[in-house]
Amino acid sequence: MELKELGKTGVMIPEIGLGTWRYRGGAEPLREGIELGAALIDTAEGYYTEDVVGEAVEGIRDKVFIATKVSGRRLGYDDVLQSAEESLYKLGTDYIDLYQIHWPNPTYPIRETMQAMGELVDRGLVRFIGVSNFDIDDMEEAQSFLNNYPIVSNQVCYNLNDRSIERDLLPYCEERDITVLAYTPLDDGNLAKKPRLIKSNSMKILDKISEQTGKTMGQVALNWCTSRKNVIAIPKSNSVERTIENCGSSGWRLSPEQIMRLDEAFS
Repeated sequence: MELKELGKTGVMIPEIGLGTWRYRGGAEPLREGIELGAALIDTAEGYYTEDVVGEAVEGIRDKVFIATKVSGRRLGYDDVLQSAEESLYKLGTDYIDLYQIHWPNPTYPIRETMQAMGELVDRGLVRFIGVSNFDIDDMEEAQSFLNNYPIVSNQVCYNLNDRSIERDLLPYCEERDITVLAYTPLDDGNLAKKPRLIKSNSMKILDKISEQTGKTMGQVALNWCTSRKNVIAIPKSNSVERTIENCGSSGWRLSPEQIMRLDEAFS
C-alpha cells in the first residue's frame, strides 16, 4: 500500500482508506482492509458506524488511523466537545486521529466551532483537524479562527464522473498541502461494474484501460483518483472480496497516457 503525507503533518497514511457511510459489513471487511495496509478508517457520528469501527480496531488501535466527524447539526461549542466524547466512547479509544466538521452550517458561529476543535487538540483528544464538504471560502473562514493548528484535510466527493472540485478546490488544496479525502470515489459502484453492454465512450475507455493493466475497472478508477498528488480515496465495501479488490488499486500506477485518456473521456 502506497502512503501519502497528511497535509504537512509528517504523518503518512495509506492512499486507499476504508469508508463506512451506509456500511453494513461488520468488523471482518474492515479488519481485512487493515491487514492489507488500508489502515485508515473514516466514519462519522451521523453514519452510526463508529461502534463497528471500534470493534474492528480493538487490540490493534495503534496500527489504525481513525477519522471521524462531528455532525453539521452539532457545531455549537459545547456540542462539539460532547460529540467528540461520545465518538471516543463508541470507538473505544482515548484519541481521534482526524476530527472533521461534517459540513458547514451558518446557523452556528464558525468561531466557536473552531475554538472547540482547537480545545480538543489542546486536551489531547484529537490529533488533527479536518473539514468535509467545505468550499474555499468556508475553509478560509474556518482557518482564520484556528490560530494554533492547521486544517489538514477536506473530505469531498471526487470520482471520474464528478470532477467539479478540479475547477478550484483541488488546486487550492494542492497549493496549500491540504489533503483531499475523496468520498464516493467509485460513484456508488457505477465505475466498478462492467455492464453487459457498454454504451458510453467514457466507460469503453475505462474498460479498455482495465484490460491493458490487468486490473478491474474499479481499481483503475481508484488509481486515477490517487494519481492526484494530494488525493486519498476512501471507498466503502461491505464484503471482504471487494475490500481486497479496492486495496489492490494501490501499489502500481497508471501511465501518464492512460491518465490523460481517462481525463479526456470523462471530461
